[in-house]
Amino acid sequence: MALHFNLLTEKDMKQMDALKESYGGASEIMKTIENKRKYETRKRIANEKGFGETLDKTEEYAKSIAKVEDFIEKENIRVTKDGIVTTQVSGWQGAPVALSCMRRMAEDGTTLAPKEMISVMALTEDYVYNGELITTLAITENIYGSKFCSANLIGTPLSNESYARLEKITGERFETVESSPGMRSLVLKNQGTFFGNFGGIEVANNNHLVYLDGITRAAVNTGTNFFLNPSWSTIVAGCYYARDIKNMEFKISMLLSTQNAIQLRMLLNIMKEYIRDDGTSALYEINLGNAMSPEMFIQCARELRASGIPYVSISAHLRINPDLGIENFNWTENTYNVLDAGVDMTIKYESDGTSRPLDTMATYFLSKEERLKQAEEIGEVLYYKSVRCSNDVKEMMRRGHKAIFGKLSYKN
Repeated sequence: MALHFNLLTEKDMKQMDALKESYGGASEIMKTIENKRKYETRKRIANEKGFGETLDKTEEYAKSIAKVEDFIEKENIRVTKDGIVTTQVSGWQGAPVALSCMRRMAEDGTTLAPKEMISVMALTEDYVYNGELITTLAITENIYGSKFCSANLIGTPLSNESYARLEKITGERFETVESSPGMRSLVLKNQGTFFGNFGGIEVANNNHLVYLDGITRAAVNTGTNFFLNPSWSTIVAGCYYARDIKNMEFKISMLLSTQNAIQLRMLLNIMKEYIRDDGTSALYEINLGNAMSPEMFIQCARELRASGIPYVSISAHLRINPDLGIENFNWTENTYNVLDAGVDMTIKYESDGTSRPLDTMATYFLSKEERLKQAEEIGEVLYYKSVRCSNDVKEMMRRGHKAIFGKLSYKN
């Protein structure tokens, strides 16, 4: 059944088309992303920006990372059940933190590298341009061989020049405030706490254009091409915008409240409305809400499969940090129910379940100075999330399920 009302107006689409053209158009954006995803390109830029030593150390640590084949051989693992589990760890915060985590994994020699990584660091112009983001991507995507998700928080301060450019291209005017000399920030009127606008959820008026501009700026400068998408309007905008940028993808945040099959169907309608020519969607992964029962998860998985839209992963948190939901949240037993029903899923670790210091959402919003100062400690938190993920999934493998880790944890 067709939608009763169009989700986008002609003006909306023209603005997004103009923004895309300002970066050279879909074809040029794709070519630039592809080039910036090559390790040799990223390593050269990292060296030029002063991050060469970071990559040298990471390459050395990588030699000691545990291998899946060794675990399978040691424990005589056999795949006897349907239901494939993909590993995911959240909380990656820049190159020094990623390096710290890698060092700890190399030291223990038993922790398997996750297949997917989620970052909630704001895409500030400094982070995008100073070499740290592209170095982080070189570590996580090229060396770990993982899929890395960046987050564009729309309240991130941008230069006056960036806003002036965006307003000229789109003809839109954004309500901003001078956050520091030469920098402007969107006015976020619903923000109740320092991190209350987590993920850029407040997308008032036409602020989705700020979101799209931010992800495109990061994509063409670093090759990052998988983005957290936090609101209904940015999902619609992203599906339209990236319908012809085939190497740009989105992950739906659980904060969107895709908590049941009704809300999933809303999402499927958006995906179908802006489906790509090859029948795929720009949405790669849907993080279903923390309150969802395993039965509802299974229903959503089956409805997603029945939709005919291919290559879309669904994920659930197994552990969450204390300020993201109910205390002592643990979805592990529910995961067994989902997997034993023959349903593939991605399992996400926002926490290792022990309420460690710095294992909070507030840590995601530290200043650059504080983040760099505490990089070792934050890396330690990330390491223990990876340990929990690795150990839990090893048990799932013992029970007969296939698991997917980062390429670094395989011999070939």
